[in-house]
Amino acid sequence: MSAAVQLGQASITIGRDQTVHCIGTWTLQHLPDLERASASLSWPQLRELVFDAGHITAMDTGGAVMLHRTVTQLRRQGRQVSVEGLRAEFAELLRMVSANWDCIEAAPMAKPGWAEQLSRSMVERARQAVKAFGFIGESTVAVWRSLFRSLELDGFNALPITGLLSFLIGVVISYQGAEQLRKFGTNIFVVDLVGISLLREISPLIVAILIAGRSGSAYAAQIGTMKVTEELDAVQTLGLSPVQLLVLPRVLALMLALPLLTVYADGLGVFGGMLIASNLLNVSFSEFVSRFEEAVALRHFLIGIGKAPFFAMIIALVGCYQGFQIRGGVDDVGRHTTTSVVQSIFLVIVFDALCSILLSWWDL
Repeated sequence: MSAAVQLGQASITIGRDQTVHCIGTWTLQHLPDLERASASLSWPQLRELVFDAGHITAMDTGGAVMLHRTVTQLRRQGRQVSVEGLRAEFAELLRMVSANWDCIEAAPMAKPGWAEQLSRSMVERARQAVKAFGFIGESTVAVWRSLFRSLELDGFNALPITGLLSFLIGVVISYQGAEQLRKFGTNIFVVDLVGISLLREISPLIVAILIAGRSGSAYAAQIGTMKVTEELDAVQTLGLSPVQLLVLPRVLALMLALPLLTVYADGLGVFGGMLIASNLLNVSFSEFVSRFEEAVALRHFLIGIGKAPFFAMIIALVGCYQGFQIRGGVDDVGRHTTTSVVQSIFLVIVFDALCSILLSWWDL
């Protein structure tokens, strides 16, 4: 029969060879637990028992008393008990306890009172709470670090090209509209043209196309390279999910970054249109802003921002999917990277067209 009682830093076990193994720190702190463990063991029905004490790493007088009492109780049952492997300093301590055993109280150690039990329970629960909070904190820091890293790569680093292109798009729309509006003397309506077209359709679409070419292709290339170099196989060997490790952080980061980039593009695009309106149509900044507040409803801005997370999801999922489809070498990485960009832009435009149709049906 084999039995074992694990007690953190101290334990008593009975092995398959019927040897009693004494392990760990036999000190006063662990005596109540060791006492209960000794009482709960099913001792082998042998006349000769061997205590292997070679794995006791620390022992004080309390531990020596515990070991001697256990051995003495077994010997009183008619068994022959020997203690082997005990370190020299611990053996000397055990010999001193044996020599003065008559002066030591022979009764079993009293169980700790309710106050001590409550104190131990509170200390243990506090220790577990500290460990739990530490784990939660470490996990939170790791998640935010990964998320902010992705936001930096996919959002912050894309600000220059996104801002420049949005500004130029606003300039172009305002300039082309100015040529037509001046013919009818309706210069002020350039605000409607620039504001509604940019906020509702053009800014989110332009940002999505830029990010598809910039980040979507990077996702496909990164994951594809990891697959070619067998890094994904190593990740799976460690029991980790490539989807959870590589796909979800990218999807979440892009779903946060794209709406923010869209707002940024809206601002610069409208500013570009404002400059052209001021120079070509004599619409001052104050007139532009006043008409903007009057003519451009909030729903146009919300519709544009509402599309952005869906665009982000399409771009990230397509890029990651194409990365996982790579089977060959470098040429295959390039081919699937190009495919990811084309598919992302195509699906984004299809989704935008469907949204436009549905919103038109709903008179939005």
